[in-house]
Amino acid sequence: MEKSKNSELQSPKNPTVKGNSEGFSNKIKFPLWLYPKTMEEVNYRFTEDNCGSRSEFIEKAINFYIGFLKQEKNVNYLSPRITSSVDAVVHGAEQRINRNLFKIAVELGKISHTLAATNDVDEDTLRELHAMCVDEVRHINGVINFESAVKFQNE
Repeated sequence: MEKSKNSELQSPKNPTVKGNSEGFSNKIKFPLWLYPKTMEEVNYRFTEDNCGSRSEFIEKAINFYIGFLKQEKNVNYLSPRITSSVDAVVHGAEQRINRNLFKIAVELGKISHTLAATNDVDEDTLRELHAMCVDEVRHINGVINFESAVKFQNE
């Protein structure tokens, strides 16, 4: 009894299907075991994905999953690099802000000492001024404006 051509294609000794006009020349045929529910989903979805066959759909799914696995490795590689770059940028910005805050504090100290030396301000007035300034800064969200202070003092 001779083997049919179909049985030769299913033989594990001949894993490649010899070429035909549909581009199967380099494909490998192998047994695939799926749960019935999974196969039902494949049967339902392969036409939705514009696939010509279930095999094409399964191959696209496998390629997608392989890409996902490769991407996962890339994320594990890139994530620390991105984090260190962001940390460096934040650290640099923090350094510049700290330097500017120091310079502003020095200038404010000079202004405060000059005003204290030229004006005779008692303790009660100083406490009231402090309370008023705290309320004002809370009210204006810390955006201090010299013009507003002059306007307030002239009222």
